[in-house]
Amino acid sequence: MPAVLWGGVMEDYKFLFKVVLIGNAGVGKTCLVRRFTQGLFPPGQGATIGVDFMIKTVEIEGEKIKLQIWDTAGQERFRSITQSYYRSAHALILVYDISSQPTFDCLPGWLREIEQYASCKVLRVLVGNKTDREDRELPTHVGEEFAHTHNMYFIETSAKEADNVEKLFIEIAKELTQLVRNGHFDKAFHRLYTDNKGGAVGDMSPQDNSSVNLPPPRHGDHSPDSVLGGCCPRWSAPQDS
Repeated sequence: MPAVLWGGVMEDYKFLFKVVLIGNAGVGKTCLVRRFTQGLFPPGQGATIGVDFMIKTVEIEGEKIKLQIWDTAGQERFRSITQSYYRSAHALILVYDISSQPTFDCLPGWLREIEQYASCKVLRVLVGNKTDREDRELPTHVGEEFAHTHNMYFIETSAKEADNVEKLFIEIAKELTQLVRNGHFDKAFHRLYTDNKGGAVGDMSPQDNSSVNLPPPRHGDHSPDSVLGGCCPRWSAPQDS
């Protein structure tokens, strides 16, 4: 089991996965990350400058899984920086605001970036955020249909109310862990990132050009080997309150 010295504390974990959040500015990417990793909703959160990341370790079937979660800026001027983080991602979370039609209308452009810069087999998840808002413009079925059309998993969340936030990241960790166990990752991609003394010798930075070898979601597949099934049937979306 790998060990890494993080903040002066030696921590063991089974796998380390890189998860990258993308989407327009203001859709709540930073709030999702901070809600999951720190358990708080930051009021008046400013726009992310460039790229930021946080770490959280979760337990999946008795094993520690480390998630390195990268929060990217949505503004166009940072795009050349954030795009470099796509290629080594195990999972990409594309976020839109369910109360903002323009953030949904931009999704095809984000998908083109994914096709250009990320592995064609990276785990892709579509998230409709801000379900706590009363001024919803996008019904749940619109997000579901878009996700199904583009072979993505789908879930709706509220970073403010903490609805489905933990579920989002835990299900991603479960799915990635299952894919590793089924041999879908290249060995080089989940190699040990430590030396035999426990000191880190590698990272998940943009310079890591390891490839991802993941199968795409299988629509309608409800077999025991399918953690999420097709278009995230286990990630049931909350209805309007």
